[in-house]
Amino acid sequence: MYSKILVPVDGSPTSELGLAEAIRLAKLCNARLHLLHVVDMLSFNAYPNAGVGLTPEVFDLLHQGGQQILVKARARVEAAGLPVETQLAEGFAQRVADVVVDAATKCGAQLIVLGTHGRRGVGRALLGSDAEMIVRQAPVPVLLLRSPAA
Repeated sequence: MYSKILVPVDGSPTSELGLAEAIRLAKLCNARLHLLHVVDMLSFNAYPNAGVGLTPEVFDLLHQGGQQILVKARARVEAAGLPVETQLAEGFAQRVADVVVDAATKCGAQLIVLGTHGRRGVGRALLGSDAEMIVRQAPVPVLLLRSPAA
């Protein structure tokens, strides 16, 4: 069925839902998981007057945080007895959704599994929807898991 599943992770409870479901699917399909964390630099560039600049220190903190998220997620997948690979990507000039779609193509994923907040209306308009963009652009099927709090 699926031999490689891409799972974007950001350490949030919603992301954890996606990872849990991807682990269940991978066990059923005997698939490998490809975990992806995107360091979102575009957000810093989009809001330069927000009071937080992208200094070398902030850049390093974002990378370290991303690595920690990947280490924790990798340990969870390995504890389930599944093969796993990790990728830390940077979104300098691309939205997170674009980076995810590119990664799916490059790693040969046959499915993308991710959590979504399920925002609607003004919340979605103001914050955007990376999940929606991924669904629209992905070259492979996308499984969205909606947060129970949504």
